Amino acid sequence: MALHLIKLCVGADSLEDLREWVGERAMTNISAGLEPHTVHTTRMVPKRMEELLDEGSLYWVIKGQVLARQRFLDIRCVTGADGIQRCELVLGPEIIETAPQPKRPFQGWRYLKAEEAPRDLIGMGESVAAMPEDLRRELAELGLL
Repeated sequence: MALHLIKLCVGADSLEDLREWVGERAMTNISAGLEPHTVHTTRMVPKRMEELLDEGSLYWVIKGQVLARQRFLDIRCVTGADGIQRCELVLGPEIIETAPQPKRPFQGWRYLKAEEAPRDLIGMGESVAAMPEDLRRELAELGLL
């Protein structure tokens, strides 16, 4: 069973902000002749890398709710010019919307078990996927979604 990470999406006010950021990164990489992947650098290196790379994803918390995920393509340990070891989370270009799930603020990232991860929005039916993001957030806060 896959293991995931969950992290706050700092600087994004909406799912659209995240999509724009990932799209810009993808276009920059494509024009440089690279793959359209997103690389997120973090200080801590996950000890359970093999489990994360076995169909795992990075779940994004935006304004207090888990709203999306990106699949892991690779996890690399790198040493910066300052001599400090960091971790590069290589993520696929696709943003997969999830059912909104409230999440309190926390620092860094946390492991997320597959059974605790929110379902993909596409699996909840077309009517839910067609709802505006704000309405889905409100329904999730009320416990109706």
